[in-house]
Amino acid sequence: MSARKTSLTDKQTKNGTSKYVLERCASINEYYDIAFKVMLLGDSSVGKTCVLVRFKDGAFLGGNFIATVGIDFRNKVVDVDNLKVKLQIWDTAGQERFRSVTHAYYRDAQGNLCFLYFTSSCFCVCAWLTEIHEYAQKDVVIMLLGNKVSKASFLHYEYGVPFMETSAKTGVNVELAFLAIAKELKHRVTQQPNEPKFQIHDYIESQKQKSGCCGL
Repeated sequence: MSARKTSLTDKQTKNGTSKYVLERCASINEYYDIAFKVMLLGDSSVGKTCVLVRFKDGAFLGGNFIATVGIDFRNKVVDVDNLKVKLQIWDTAGQERFRSVTHAYYRDAQGNLCFLYFTSSCFCVCAWLTEIHEYAQKDVVIMLLGNKVSKASFLHYEYGVPFMETSAKTGVNVELAFLAIAKELKHRVTQQPNEPKFQIHDYIESQKQKSGCCGL
C-alpha cells in the first residue's frame, strides 16, 4: 500500500484546475493506493450535496442550507478488495449558469466518474446523459441515482446504465452506490486478462440481498 501526501499538487495546474484548488485535495495523513474522480451531476435541489454529506460524514443536512455555487469537493478513502481507494468527489451546481464551469471537469484524465441524482422528468435525465456523453470520456462510468424518493426501475433498461434508489435522510443505498462505483473503477485498473469482467449491476443486487435492502 502506497502513502501519498498529495493527489494532484505536483503541477501548477492540471486540466484547467488551479494549484490552490488542487492543494485543497491534499491531506497529510491520507493514505491510499488508487485515486478516482467522481462527479455528482443533476438539477439544482435534487439532493446531490445531501447525499455527499451523508456518505462522507454520515450526517443529514436538514433544513435550509446554501446551494452549491460552481463546484465543490470532498475526499473519502474506502476499502475495496484490500486496497485503499480514494474518491475525490466533485459536487456540481445544477443551475444553467454554472454549466460552462462544470464542463471543464468532465474531461479529467483519470477515472472521470459521473453520478446523476434526479427527481425530475425523464427529459431532464436524457439531457444530463447527453451532456455526459458530449463532454466526458467515452468509457466513463455512469450511475443513475433517484434521491428524494424514486423513479421507476425501468430507467436501468431505458438508458442502459445502473439505477438505484437512495435516501440522504435515511442513508439507504448511499454507501453502496459509492462503493459499487469505486469497485468498478478499481477493477478497470487492476483487472488481469484471465479475470472475469466486473458486473456492477450484479454486485449491487448481491449486496442488497445480503443486507435485505429494498431497491431495484
